[in-house]
Amino acid sequence: MPDIITIGEMLVDFTTVQAEDGVYYKRNPGGAPANVAVMASKLGVPTGFIGKLGNDMFGHYLQWVLEKEHVDTKGVILDKRFSTTLAFVGKDEDSERSFVFYRQNSADLNLNFSEVNLKLIDECKLLHFGSLLLTGEPSRSAAINTVEYAKEHGKIVTYDPNWREQLWDSKEEAFKAMRSVLRYVDIIKVSELELQIITDCATLLPAIAKLLNMGIRIVCITQGAKGCIIATKHGIERFPAFKVETVDTLGSGDSFFGAFLSRLVLSGKTIDEITMEDLRDFAIYGNACGALSSSKVGAIPAMPTHEEITALIAEGNTDTDSYKI
Repeated sequence: MPDIITIGEMLVDFTTVQAEDGVYYKRNPGGAPANVAVMASKLGVPTGFIGKLGNDMFGHYLQWVLEKEHVDTKGVILDKRFSTTLAFVGKDEDSERSFVFYRQNSADLNLNFSEVNLKLIDECKLLHFGSLLLTGEPSRSAAINTVEYAKEHGKIVTYDPNWREQLWDSKEEAFKAMRSVLRYVDIIKVSELELQIITDCATLLPAIAKLLNMGIRIVCITQGAKGCIIATKHGIERFPAFKVETVDTLGSGDSFFGAFLSRLVLSGKTIDEITMEDLRDFAIYGNACGALSSSKVGAIPAMPTHEEITALIAEGNTDTDSYKI
């Protein structure tokens, strides 16, 4: 049975490809919670995905991808009343990503709690979720009720407050919803911008302290080409990124976190038993995975193998050593 269950959106990313006759879009599977499930599965941890897809060509394609990647699909619902979410991903002159979402009344937003396969939660060790189910009802209630159920049943709960401004009606609504679930969370993965959003703190250390004081046990801050920061009440440490030729950063943070969580689960330790030395190993492994993911186009298609990750770690090609903050 799956050790890691993720709940949320799965969608089709259409990423730009340059050709002699112009630009065209390539279909790639994506969606942050699904990305995490696939990455952990590729690295040897049984995983499952809970979510609703349209009963359409895209939904069938995404379900096939999950099955191909050995992700349990007993929690996947295909609903002919709604369409599968689509995202078109572009880059500006500074190589910053931009998104156009086709998500009006989409399948993932219409997941009801009554449709959630709670048996998967009963049998897992860890539940991971993101913030995009919180953008509307009934998916918001489905996500919160599922997270509450997991917490009540002693599961590790992990959270990615994935900030996509265009999917919210207002920043006020978004920040309130994204912060409302923090009380359930054991481990959080955030970018520096997302850290500021969910804590309302402009500087790093007060923001980290606020999350730890809320009861969050492990804070993972992804910093792209700078690597990541891992913080607990026992210490804060920065881990440098591995040098690779970056092609596409889409999904790299999800790959990082899927790899990080895979090492946590495979350690067989509870959160109380995990040491800073353990977290150092998880973070370095995650950084290598995220770097390799950025060296190819797409999210799921770019995910590396365990052998590729360990080979990059063995090379030790980073700008600096890890250091305490």
